[in-house]
Amino acid sequence: MALVPYDENVLPSLAKLHSASADFRFAERRIRLAQDWRGGGVAAVVWDAAVVMCMYLELGRVDLKNRTTIELGAGTGLVGIVAALLGACDSHRHSIKFHSALFVERADVTITDRSPALEFLEANVKENVPSHLQGAVRVSELTWGDRLERYPSGGYELVLGADIVYLEETFSALLRTLEHLSSESTEVLLACRIRYERDERFLSMLGDRFSVQEVFYDSQRDVRIYRAVKL
Repeated sequence: MALVPYDENVLPSLAKLHSASADFRFAERRIRLAQDWRGGGVAAVVWDAAVVMCMYLELGRVDLKNRTTIELGAGTGLVGIVAALLGACDSHRHSIKFHSALFVERADVTITDRSPALEFLEANVKENVPSHLQGAVRVSELTWGDRLERYPSGGYELVLGADIVYLEETFSALLRTLEHLSSESTEVLLACRIRYERDERFLSMLGDRFSVQEVFYDSQRDVRIYRAVKL
């Protein structure tokens, strides 16, 4: 969710994240994302949960066609980019729009993160979204729980988040954000690696407001995808 610089010597097992770019193939397209672990920390590298979410979307188990979609804590933007490529965009538009205004006009796909991450995120989106789809994609600032009135209440059909459940102090704000963005027909998909008891606590909090079920598990990466619908 945030740009958090880390000392690379503290986490040597994450050396693979130090590459300047990461390459993927989804939606029959090559996607190359810039990474910057030293400068951007956790928000500027691709995590396994994002890859698993994209794999799940590509399986076709989620209806993406022309669904108004928002990604939270997008980081490098992989999930939102793949959602756009797989059909969540209307191609009859003209240019990527970047908004931090008082009100964020709804796009087909809105890709969000905190302000420090946006320049990096926007560059990845521009590089990987083809020109005929760019007008239907918006990169926008969203700090969970803050100024939510800029986003239409219950205005999204699909809410996506990959590896955004990890800081307990953000859980209440994240839950408020999910509630604000969702209507009773909104589908929320969260890709998570359940590392600690606090992660289970978030799922319990979510279950108080949403009907939650596990819909996919990648055993190789130990990543689970949960589907939530507002009660």
